[in-house]
Amino acid sequence: MQAEHITSSPTAIIVMGVSGCGKSSVGADLAALLGLPFIEGDALHPEANVDKMAAGTPLTDEDRWPWLTIIGETMAGALAKGQGIVVSCSALKKIYRDHLRRATSGRLTFVYLEGSHALLSARMGARTGHFMPPALLESQLATLEVPTGEPGVITVSIDQPVAAIVADASRGLASLA
Repeated sequence: MQAEHITSSPTAIIVMGVSGCGKSSVGADLAALLGLPFIEGDALHPEANVDKMAAGTPLTDEDRWPWLTIIGETMAGALAKGQGIVVSCSALKKIYRDHLRRATSGRLTFVYLEGSHALLSARMGARTGHFMPPALLESQLATLEVPTGEPGVITVSIDQPVAAIVADASRGLASLA
């Protein structure tokens, strides 16, 4: 399935949710399915943010704004070239999502990966080599403003294999087209 079958014009897609929900895996596979480039949002964090999280310190709004601006500029750049893009980004608060919507002139869809606390904890505990320690899951869940009812949001359960999550996300994108 190519991107033009999902949307009539280039769009940006953010695969969002708390740490451990599968944003990177789902984002990369969804981008491949749609024939779009994938950007790992964590790779756009300033080094100070990565150091802070690696030390177990939750990010503040002040820490997140420069990162969100970079993500918004990256998506806007792709759209200005007539290209779609898929980005992984936690986008935990509505104010962050609204900032990203403005950056893309509203040409943005969020795929919200939703899962239980137990499942998220298990996934984070099983990860190796990631800078985000499992202890920060609680702060992410406390910060999360679930995007239910916001425009351009598709909610997908993560209590299934990655291929099924991607298929659900793809069907959700097609339903919005």
